[in-house]
Amino acid sequence: MDWRIRDRATFEELRRHGHRSRRGPVTVTFVEVGDPGVPRVAYAVGKRVGGAVVRNRLRRRLRAVVADAAGSLAPGAYLVAAGREAAGLPYEDLKDQVTAAMTSASRDRRP
Repeated sequence: MDWRIRDRATFEELRRHGHRSRRGPVTVTFVEVGDPGVPRVAYAVGKRVGGAVVRNRLRRRLRAVVADAAGSLAPGAYLVAAGREAAGLPYEDLKDQVTAAMTSASRDRRP
């Protein structure tokens, strides 16, 4: 199953109308768009996090966290952004922060 966000319109919607939640070095932006039954996810890991190896490793870890939490995600689009400190977190701490931020962002949406 391909959960990636690829279209510019979804990124614009996230930027303009997304609901943000931050937990430590992780920020999640959520907006209800697209297929109502499928959560879609994009990742933002900037150069300030580290070199390409560090950024790619963190991105893979974030994808693993989201895959673990897939059953509890609300349908919509998520943008998961990670700061420098996220690269050094143990997996369980990263998982707790990402899932808490995703849950909070999707619950804070307007009716």
